[in-house]
Amino acid sequence: MEKTQLQNYHVHYGPAQGWSRVDLRELWRYKDLIWLFVKRDFNVMYKQTVLGPAWILINPLMSTAMYCVMFGTIAQLSTDGVPQILFYLAGTALWGFFSSCINKVSGTFTTNSNIFSKVYFPRLAMPISTVISGLINFLVQFALFFILLLVYLAKGEVSPHWGMLLLCVPLVLQVGLLGLGCGIIVSSLTTRYRDLMVVVTFGVQLWMYGSPVVYPLSMITHPVLRAVMVINPMTAPMESFRYIFFGTGQVTGVMWASSLIWTVALLALGLSLFSKVEKTFVDTV
Repeated sequence: MEKTQLQNYHVHYGPAQGWSRVDLRELWRYKDLIWLFVKRDFNVMYKQTVLGPAWILINPLMSTAMYCVMFGTIAQLSTDGVPQILFYLAGTALWGFFSSCINKVSGTFTTNSNIFSKVYFPRLAMPISTVISGLINFLVQFALFFILLLVYLAKGEVSPHWGMLLLCVPLVLQVGLLGLGCGIIVSSLTTRYRDLMVVVTFGVQLWMYGSPVVYPLSMITHPVLRAVMVINPMTAPMESFRYIFFGTGQVTGVMWASSLIWTVALLALGLSLFSKVEKTFVDTV
């Protein structure tokens, strides 16, 4: 009788190798877990607060009021003829989405080390859930902004380009991917260099003042500063957002080319670092 040789098969579960090996189908299979992370973020953020999710609207309104006083009344910065509350609320909402992606994603490994060390799931699910949470906050703030926009539209003080309204979808998506790329780069580096967690918040704040958030791009006339603003990846989204809803803003193909190149490069670098760090971060965190 012939002997049957039994072969042992081993199935190994582990992280993908390199950014090009990101398994989108696997992430889709874990979509329920991603949604649980999103709900967890909201529960943790607003648990034991008096006003709860109302802070999603209170924070941008308070920031907008402060900007109106500091930059509108005291500094008297131009808003290109746009009502101040609309101008600053638009900038606050879009930048708030971007900065929350960086600040919260940057703590992916350090704040979730206990979960990561106990069970396997696509580690990228965690930063993706953070971006989705930020997107939900942005949509709520955008609803408030849109209501105020309609009020000022009835007064004839703004002239939106309604035909370009659908362009907001890829615009916001690009901002989210840019924030995701920056955030996972920082999260990967903070497993070894904790100092970055201290620097990142301050750095994002400086980046805001170096972007046309509280002032229009039309104010920048110095050639060198103008060139820096053009290659800033957040300039094109900010100016495009204002062009769509206010009929103002200076947008060129060079700005968008620069913004998209930066987004792709930072996202690719971030995914590459993330896939390497997730295999060994337990030993360093």
